[in-house]
Amino acid sequence: MAITHRQRLINLLEAKGFDRPGVALWRHFPVDDQDPEELARSTLEFQAQYDFDLIKVTPASSFCVHGWGARDVWKGNPEGTRDYQEPAVKDIRAFQALKPLSPLEDSLGQQLRCLEIILANRQPDTPVIQTIFSPLSQAKNLLGKQKLLTCLRQYPQEMADGLSTITTTTIAFLKECIKLGVDGIFFAEQHAQKNYLTPVEFNRFAREFAVRILDVGKELWLNILHVHGDEIHFEWVLDYPGAQIINWHDQKSPPSLAEGSRMSSALVCGGLRQWETMAYGTPHQVRQEADRAITQMEGKPFILGTGCVLPIITPAGNIRAARASVEKAAR
Repeated sequence: MAITHRQRLINLLEAKGFDRPGVALWRHFPVDDQDPEELARSTLEFQAQYDFDLIKVTPASSFCVHGWGARDVWKGNPEGTRDYQEPAVKDIRAFQALKPLSPLEDSLGQQLRCLEIILANRQPDTPVIQTIFSPLSQAKNLLGKQKLLTCLRQYPQEMADGLSTITTTTIAFLKECIKLGVDGIFFAEQHAQKNYLTPVEFNRFAREFAVRILDVGKELWLNILHVHGDEIHFEWVLDYPGAQIINWHDQKSPPSLAEGSRMSSALVCGGLRQWETMAYGTPHQVRQEADRAITQMEGKPFILGTGCVLPIITPAGNIRAARASVEKAAR
């Protein structure tokens, strides 16, 4: 009897009885991501086409900050991301004064509706995980990247107050996701990057609030911690709770996939370059890179994937090549 995606992932997490490496690729669906039914449909069709081991739901990053006034537009970015317009929060006092949002209303409620549709229509035993952005990432999208740094250094208490409100809202949304039956979350930590925050700043403004959210998500069995950036402090997030899988740009930033597996108790996910190979390469190059990842791991469990979202311009043949590579490894 064929193994299910759910059982394969369980076997990979337990490092026993797995038939092949896992494989998971995910992407944005611009324009579709402004409507819960359309995003759900596009996500399900993408999964039906390629049959990955999990479904990662990827809304626009603004879904969690729209209720605080964030506005963004689609301008054709090949990554599928939308561009923020002028900062929604004008000054630190306004940030400190943020009020918690209801997870059942506005774009948060719409994203729950999207999840509900996906969970109801997925193939049985295919896990679904919802994207959750760290509170500091949400603050960046409200204040703007440059103002964020200025504010956290000049007004640390005001920043902490606003981040606490964002965290409260995110936890409320996560609890609703859990009620719906998601298998896990994809927690995007975007600030464990070199030459950006000091260790003290990271601990106070990133880690403290991330841990509050991840503590709530610990009851889920398939959480992915995504460490974003071309140069990261991998060691800064190794003690984040409740992350069964860790994903980072392993083809651009140390550690390597194999080194990350030795450093972390989590299952590693990566091996493919999202741009040079998946978007701009050929199926042959995709197969070569996948084979290198499989060889590097020396039979240890892992999930083949990219360091971040799959560009929306990625050729279908390259996606098929990545998907087929793990089947070849099984044989």
